[in-house]
Amino acid sequence: MIQISNIQVFEKLPNQGLNPLIQKEAGISFFSVESSDIASLIPKRNTFAHKGNFGHALLIAGNRGKTGAAVLSAKACLRSGVGLLTVHIPACGELILQTAIPEAMIDIDKEQDFITHLEQFSKYNSIGVGPGIGCNEKTAGVLLQLFKNATQPLVLDADAINLLAQNEQLQQALPANSILTPHAGEFDRLAGVSDNAYERLEKSCRWAVRHKCYIVLKGAYTAICTPDEKCYFNSTGNPGMATAGSGDVLTGIILALLAQSYSPLNASLAAVFLHGLAGDIAADEKSQESLIASDIIENLGLAFKKINYFCNQSE
Repeated sequence: MIQISNIQVFEKLPNQGLNPLIQKEAGISFFSVESSDIASLIPKRNTFAHKGNFGHALLIAGNRGKTGAAVLSAKACLRSGVGLLTVHIPACGELILQTAIPEAMIDIDKEQDFITHLEQFSKYNSIGVGPGIGCNEKTAGVLLQLFKNATQPLVLDADAINLLAQNEQLQQALPANSILTPHAGEFDRLAGVSDNAYERLEKSCRWAVRHKCYIVLKGAYTAICTPDEKCYFNSTGNPGMATAGSGDVLTGIILALLAQSYSPLNASLAAVFLHGLAGDIAADEKSQESLIASDIIENLGLAFKKINYFCNQSE
């Protein structure tokens, strides 16, 4: 057992994981993350805590026709313990967000259909950007503004990653310790098409080191690649989670944990595990075939309860 960054992880045995010669050639340390590891990351809440203790997150999401992505990500963020959430959306999404998520505050863009500006963001503890934002040039300008000026931890998903792939200037400005959450197609657009899953994983590890960021490469056994040449494989989740909006939900969970002062590594590890666990609970009830992203959100509470129970049993 190895102690790394406040989380205990178990090195995979040669007959259970990657070939040790491959690991040596790659120069990457590989680990498997289990429930006991995540239980150690979830702090108990103080009896006298208030919403200010759990951070204020900013989610930049949505454009015309994709306001649902903002709704899913925002709901997941609120279900993951954040104290306050503000959603910056185009004007077309105001009524939808106010109706669907009364717990969230809304910051409305000047543009009707897509995101074009962001006036100030210093008051937030974490920032998430990408779900449903589209790839408009003015939206890319907002992303560059964030990269150059934000001091908060960032999580980037979906079209934020697509914009990054299209724009070398954005890649050069990407702040250290940012979290990117691509699926295979988004990562291929960012780093070039891979011939197989292993090549993609290897590229992901190298990209994380080169750009000093965290790559959450989504899929079966989601891999969290770190800037210090480590790769963690998640042990929860199922094929039913391969459904529209599932990634938006993960972004919201990561954003909430970052706002609560989790480190980028611990936020990535805990969020991916809880996301998969909630999906497993949902699939047990509804089947993998009928699972939708909202089911994952609805079962986040049970996922947290399972982790908290495991933590209490371990004490």
